[in-house]
Amino acid sequence: MILSIESSCDDSAISITEIETNKLIFHKKISQEIEHSIYGGVVPELAARLHAQALPKILEQTQPYFDKLKAVAVTSSPGLAVTLVEGVTMAKAIAVALDIPIIGVNHLIGHVYSLFIEKETKFPLTVLLVSGGHTQVMEVKSLTDIKTVAKSMDDSFGESFDKVAKMMGLGYPGGPLIQELAKDGDRKKHNFTIPLSQSPKIAFSYSGLKNAVRLAIEKAESKDEYKNIAASFEHIATAHLLQKLKKYFKTVTPQTFAIVGGASANLYLRSQIEELLKPYKAELLLSELKYCSDNAAMIGRVAVEMYKEGMFSSLEDLDISPKSEV
Repeated sequence: MILSIESSCDDSAISITEIETNKLIFHKKISQEIEHSIYGGVVPELAARLHAQALPKILEQTQPYFDKLKAVAVTSSPGLAVTLVEGVTMAKAIAVALDIPIIGVNHLIGHVYSLFIEKETKFPLTVLLVSGGHTQVMEVKSLTDIKTVAKSMDDSFGESFDKVAKMMGLGYPGGPLIQELAKDGDRKKHNFTIPLSQSPKIAFSYSGLKNAVRLAIEKAESKDEYKNIAASFEHIATAHLLQKLKKYFKTVTPQTFAIVGGASANLYLRSQIEELLKPYKAELLLSELKYCSDNAAMIGRVAVEMYKEGMFSSLEDLDISPKSEV
């Protein structure tokens, strides 16, 4: 079995995955959403302190499996430096204490493998990763053959939801809050401009849309108008993704397409992507909703493949890489 640790942002998680069967033997996640909600976003130093409290508590529950562990895996990139350190430090201690190898995992690749928790992998596929920190399209042929073909020039899809929610005083995380508020709103009420609609670039940008929403919030005569602003924002934010994907599909016809990352839980986005793919008769892969946000189960699923390929790190060389990409 492999024990895996995830602490890239504000979720403390540990999993145990069986190497031969991909079976998820143990998975526990402690969220910090309540503690960060009063600030309207993640406070790195607070997150690090909470990881230092939560991870040892979860680890205690995994002790019955220690004698079966063949390796320990940990998210080492990308993420918040102070929170990544908490997980990597714990993983190194476990590796030394149990005399087992250590595997450093890129958590963006983890999101891709969230599609295959307790399943066999299915490649090649085109992946749209939408999270609080990233918005990018990747062509994934295998564990070691991943090419990023488009990414955000500024804010990410998920980050824009968090910031709009903060402007409305809704709390954190913003994705579920905006989605709920948008349900009763008019998506056509506010005619926000689709970002980069005149640009030939296959790239994403949310800073301009975020500013347009801010102006609409300031002009709103009452908070009752927030539902229309939220619905219009969600519509345009999604339309931007669809427009750029259509442009990309003119050069690469999708056959198997996947949406991963925390923001992939957005039901409006899922429904719109389904409609987009119909003319291409492409298969859509989705993670279970409970595995969309950062979790250790997806890190464990990558780690199984890395273990089989002998992709181990050395204790001396394994370090965090907060800004690394795929």
